[in-house]
Amino acid sequence: MATTTKWVLDPMHSEVQFKVKHLVISTVSGFFKSFEGELDTANDDFSDASISFSLDINSIDTNQTQRDEHLKSAEFFDAAEYPKISFKSSSFTKEGDDEYALVGDLTIKGITKPVTLAVEFGGAATDFYGNTKAGFEITGKINRKEFGLTWSGVTEAGAVVVGEDIKLLINVQFAKQA
Repeated sequence: MATTTKWVLDPMHSEVQFKVKHLVISTVSGFFKSFEGELDTANDDFSDASISFSLDINSIDTNQTQRDEHLKSAEFFDAAEYPKISFKSSSFTKEGDDEYALVGDLTIKGITKPVTLAVEFGGAATDFYGNTKAGFEITGKINRKEFGLTWSGVTEAGAVVVGEDIKLLINVQFAKQA
């Protein structure tokens, strides 16, 4: 039986960003400041790795306090009832030299749906302390309404306030565990 190597997300060298259209003319970016994740693999190239992560809704930061509070409210994420967004992979398939397809279940507001995300492996390196690190950039797009994020505002002129598609841009570094 193959030995599995465990890797833990290094939050000091990782970021979780999202982007959404505002009034369909500009993009608003935000981050989740608190998250955790891990990766288990039996292969040096990470193919067939098992990946899980979760994000803390209360750590959302769009650089605008009123908007952040609105996003945490029941009209959007309902952080009081659903404090975390979670993801659990079902497959991690190598598609090219450094390209992977990550498929799994994303749960937001108690609603779980399958999603496919693109992953680019940035490489592995050893830091000053002898720790082996591996870096990945994960990108994808989800429709917020499929996850119960249905709040919708329309201006007097008829412009949609918040777009439905949420772009995800996640840069993560994992530390190999002894």
